[in-house]
Amino acid sequence: MPKRTRKPETSEKLDVFQNARRVFLEAVETTTELSIVQKVMREMGAKGGRIGGKRRLETMTDEQRKRSARKAAKARWAKAKKTA
Repeated sequence: MPKRTRKPETSEKLDVFQNARRVFLEAVETTTELSIVQKVMREMGAKGGRIGGKRRLETMTDEQRKRSARKAAKARWAKAKKTA
């Protein structure tokens, strides 16, 4: 059995539309440097997100926590049923 000498190019595997989308995304992709203000705001937002869930649980009543947990469980099970 002959050995394969090379792998096919990624553009050969993709159909016309997938290849066009890949080219478009590569063309649009730009790297921009964030300003100091943007960096500070990003850090503040990330910090608030980490604190938010804990503080939310502290301020919720038992009934609100139960309702939130049921809703989350329903969402997880709905997602599991779709994939199965």
